[in-house]
Amino acid sequence: MWRQLKWRIVGGNMAVVIAGATLVLLMTQIVTRMVVPEPILAEVQHLAEASDPAGAEVATAVLLDTFRGTIITAVLVGTIGAIFVGWFSSLALARQILHPLNQLASSSQRIANGRYDERIPIPDSAELASVATHFNQMAQALATIEEQRITLIGNVSHELRTPLTSMIGFLEGLMDGLFLSSEETYAPMHAEMQRMQRLVDDLQTLSRVEAGAIEMQKRPFFLRRTVQQVLTQIQPQLVAGQLLVVVEGKETPIFVHADPDRTAQVLLNLLSNAIRYTPPHGTITIHLSRSEQFAHVAVRDTGSGIPTDALPFLFERFYRVDHSRARKSGGSGIGLAIARRLVWAMGGDMTAHSEGLSQGSTFTFTLPLANEQS
Repeated sequence: MWRQLKWRIVGGNMAVVIAGATLVLLMTQIVTRMVVPEPILAEVQHLAEASDPAGAEVATAVLLDTFRGTIITAVLVGTIGAIFVGWFSSLALARQILHPLNQLASSSQRIANGRYDERIPIPDSAELASVATHFNQMAQALATIEEQRITLIGNVSHELRTPLTSMIGFLEGLMDGLFLSSEETYAPMHAEMQRMQRLVDDLQTLSRVEAGAIEMQKRPFFLRRTVQQVLTQIQPQLVAGQLLVVVEGKETPIFVHADPDRTAQVLLNLLSNAIRYTPPHGTITIHLSRSEQFAHVAVRDTGSGIPTDALPFLFERFYRVDHSRARKSGGSGIGLAIARRLVWAMGGDMTAHSEGLSQGSTFTFTLPLANEQS
């Protein structure tokens, strides 16, 4: 029983009350026997001698004993009352503390069983209210994660079903003799298989990034050089899309401490999206700047823009502004999620901004600056 917090609280309070009461009784006994006000003692002796000199001593002793007994009785009654009050107040305090904790334990068990909508009421105590509030926030976060898990399964199923359905149709046509065994028949099947391969690769990359399984080769490097390498890599796409690229802020040397290859991967993802959503003769601007601790890379385009209500969901897995899921208007839908996770792993952050449809969009990510000694 002593292992329970309830009885420890009660026992602790009772120990304090009993110790205090014992000390009061002891001190009362000592005081009443050793200390008697001189005027009272003199008056008692005077009265006793006036009425019966022979019984003066006896009368004085009886009166003093009665006085002492009365004081001790009063203190004893007060002590018993204090014990009862302490007992009931300890039980009330224990209930006030333990009831929310019991609710938390019960709700935790229900959440462990999969009931993520479980919440507990907020108690009056500020400390317990803080615990309950954080518990409810944790439960909400778990519910959100569960919703994302269910959504992820549905999205992956949808993404895989489309190419599989297409390939099954081609194979059934070949088996039934509707299609000839030719390059024209196999080319679409090969394209669908490549699409599935890219999706699986993206999912594997995202899984490794989220699990922290990708090792970052961080080192100081010149940011402008990495930007130039990526631009050289995507030059054919820029020419095909008739797009102009402008690099701003290249005059100031900016050295960052990050993984050059992962930085190039992030920048390539953002530029690919900008190319995809910017019409011919549009402009893509890469703006480089620095603050006290971070380098800032902003990729701004003059493309189709992003609705304001879609901005909070851009970095979620499989989210597309175009809900029709047309392949010509987007990739797998997890490129931005991978990019932001990579930036996080390198110690930076990524944000998106757009004034609305047809207003273009800006994606900005930060990276830690390298030390001057480096």
